[in-house]
Amino acid sequence: MKTVTVLGNFSGRNVGDNAILGNLLADVSKAYPDVLFKIPTFSPGFVKKNFGHYNIETMGLKPWDGALKIFGLSTLRAMLQTDMILITDNILFDRSFFNPLFNYLSTISLFVPLSRRKGIPVIPYNASLGPFTTDRGRAAMQKVLDACPAVIVRDELSIEALEKNRLKFPVIHRGADCAINTPLPSTEKIDAIARKEGLFTNPNGTLSFNINPYIDSWITSGQDAKLGRTAFVRTIAETLDRLITELGVDIMYTTTQTMDYSIVNETLALVKKRDRIKLVGNATYDYIELTGLLSRCGLHVGMRTHSKILAAAAHTPMVTINAYPKSVGFVKTIGMGDWVINLDNLTSEKLVSMISRAWKARETLRQQMIPRVKEEQVKALKAVEIIGGYLYPAHSGLDETVVERSAG
Repeated sequence: MKTVTVLGNFSGRNVGDNAILGNLLADVSKAYPDVLFKIPTFSPGFVKKNFGHYNIETMGLKPWDGALKIFGLSTLRAMLQTDMILITDNILFDRSFFNPLFNYLSTISLFVPLSRRKGIPVIPYNASLGPFTTDRGRAAMQKVLDACPAVIVRDELSIEALEKNRLKFPVIHRGADCAINTPLPSTEKIDAIARKEGLFTNPNGTLSFNINPYIDSWITSGQDAKLGRTAFVRTIAETLDRLITELGVDIMYTTTQTMDYSIVNETLALVKKRDRIKLVGNATYDYIELTGLLSRCGLHVGMRTHSKILAAAAHTPMVTINAYPKSVGFVKTIGMGDWVINLDNLTSEKLVSMISRAWKARETLRQQMIPRVKEEQVKALKAVEIIGGYLYPAHSGLDETVVERSAG
């Protein structure tokens, strides 16, 4: 039996993280059924309940486990007692470097030289890398890269981050986010949830909407362009009412991260047409069920990256409220890069105008998007074959045509 350690933020609070883990386990297990997955997690109970049908071993990350989240004995053991380490999602950056409750790079870079000495391959698996803004962060990332026989990235911005910071890196493969391969539940399952929530009863259709509180983190203009939470909440509430009135649609308010419920409820307190809005999210439904609901929506408007990735998996076109640069990188990849609105000087008029145009063109956009999504799905699955070449080197069938570039 081979052992693979999977590093990521698997607390259960974020649908995107759950989708990454679930699809990784499904894809790798199907190809290599003898693999045991070691999963350091802040919520072992959640992981066991939702993914216990796979061959997994959870490792707690709480103080009584000898850990302060990622930093501690659990992660050290997971990185030393294994045949391979996979680093997922977007956890390799240097922001808040010494805060183990937020930053993973500092801990991983501390332990990875020990893994390297034992000959354990470390592979970023359909991951995003960066940003790196300090010499300390660049040095830490270089330690990680020195232990990597290959890197599988999900976006071009990651490659740019490595090159911009003059980091030495191994072979790079272009993958895609694991969540893009989230399957739909059965029609009966979607119908049952729709009946329970009172969804999809409007013949004019339903529009999905997603926001988060990261309002000022990635503004593209100067400091004076910041919107502020109060103004943002008021703008979103006004936008929801106008969409309902002008398009005649209902709204499925889709929440994919537990922390977002607070700002969502702030907007709901201000809307006038509350009866036309249904709130659904990860407090009640898992990533597969939410993807199923998104498949019934005509359009998705999203801030969180994985709300858009799950919408893409459901073949639902989208408008992006740009709160994070890598969201734009993703939607450009699937041909939705023209439907992005920045937070700079955001107004209800700008939002309603773009969303209305996208709604009217939604079927055309869907058909244009589907082939691009299918390409991303193939790239995400290719990562399974790539890691197999390092997990089972004697039987490697690695197709070297997927290699894009190397540091030389």
